[in-house]
Amino acid sequence: MTTAIYPGSFDPVTLGHMDIIMRAAKNFDKLIVTVPVNPDKNASFSVEERMELLRTAIADAGLKNVEVDSCAGLLADYAREKNVQVLIKGLRAMSDFEYEFQMALTNKKLNPDLETMFLATTSENMFLSSSMVKQIAGFGGEISEFVPACILDTIKSRLYK
Repeated sequence: MTTAIYPGSFDPVTLGHMDIIMRAAKNFDKLIVTVPVNPDKNASFSVEERMELLRTAIADAGLKNVEVDSCAGLLADYAREKNVQVLIKGLRAMSDFEYEFQMALTNKKLNPDLETMFLATTSENMFLSSSMVKQIAGFGGEISEFVPACILDTIKSRLYK
């Protein structure tokens, strides 16, 4: 059975994240969507809340081979613990690639069995980020075209001022 990990802050989960999740889920027997614990980030949603938003969106999408987890520490170590050799990273633009390529090389050094696979976003989601969603919501703008409908109200209740 081939398992992959798709890590991200998912603060909050967007349609761009869901696109990568759905496409990756088609190519692996199991996909673990992982929310890393990062005390240095000032998140709008707790790790537990982000995991619950992901579970709701994944269930709504009917994805049976996707599970949600969190990890503290190095992703390379987490992959080793889970006996996973594939890490999925979504790319929106060339600027994403530079950072993600550096991270892939670092993870490979830390865990030689771990391969990083890059999935290019669809053109519809090229501009989309959690930061952009938070900024629009903070100004009271409409975010329904950017996040899964099944979690829209939860996201709005937290982010709208």
